[in-house]
Amino acid sequence: MSTARPRTSLSPDLWVCHLGLVPYRDAVALQERLRERRQAEEIPDTLLLLEHPPVYTRGRRSGAEDLPFDEGHYRAKGIEVIDTDRGGRITYHGPGQLVGYPIMRTSDVHRFLRTMEGAIVAALAQVGVGARSRHDEGIDYTGVWVAERKIASIGVHVSRGVTTHGFAVNVDNDLQPFSWVVACGLADVAMTSLAQESGGEGIACFRKRVAHAFCQAHGRRQRLVTPPRLGIERASSARRAAWRAPINTSPHAGAEAVPA
Repeated sequence: MSTARPRTSLSPDLWVCHLGLVPYRDAVALQERLRERRQAEEIPDTLLLLEHPPVYTRGRRSGAEDLPFDEGHYRAKGIEVIDTDRGGRITYHGPGQLVGYPIMRTSDVHRFLRTMEGAIVAALAQVGVGARSRHDEGIDYTGVWVAERKIASIGVHVSRGVTTHGFAVNVDNDLQPFSWVVACGLADVAMTSLAQESGGEGIACFRKRVAHAFCQAHGRRQRLVTPPRLGIERASSARRAAWRAPINTSPHAGAEAVPA
């Protein structure tokens, strides 16, 4: 009897899994496990959709100038600072922001980025927000913009032909933490959100739009899968409540350095 693995690279399905609120480090570990399974052809291309507790992530191109204050200052505000292997520079994630992590095979990373931008632009158009890509203006402009305001950030990592990391769309999250760093390496960047641009739908509805647009952009059929199908355990309600702790916006928060 044959024991050959299914040729998942050719699957017309793209698995989509909604995870809710997940700490950033947990999401990175999960992506690494799924990337190994994708490389081994154990699962087809997969898109994880989730939110993060407050966190700054520094991409491979980040420099010290992107973080004006010491890390203790940000931690006192309830925001972690984590280095990551994705492309790009520093950005912020928090509840109310839709994060998408495609675990997918690609042989053309530039086309993959443009397709991702196009999917987000299409989803925003459905709710009356006109957006565009500005990648031709330079690498720091990768992402999706509404006029001169940035609404979505993008950064990926590719290992043995399989992607991790992905995109983050500001839906109804707090935008103030972006102003405490040099977001995306652009000193004068203005961040915006779906809530600011249209006062439109919440993250639950917009998440479905993005999933549909992403699958359409890749010419794939969406197949919703549960976290257990991917070997993922859901967090308890107590842990989710703790992750949603409010950000400390006091001007004196973090004024003193925290010992390492």
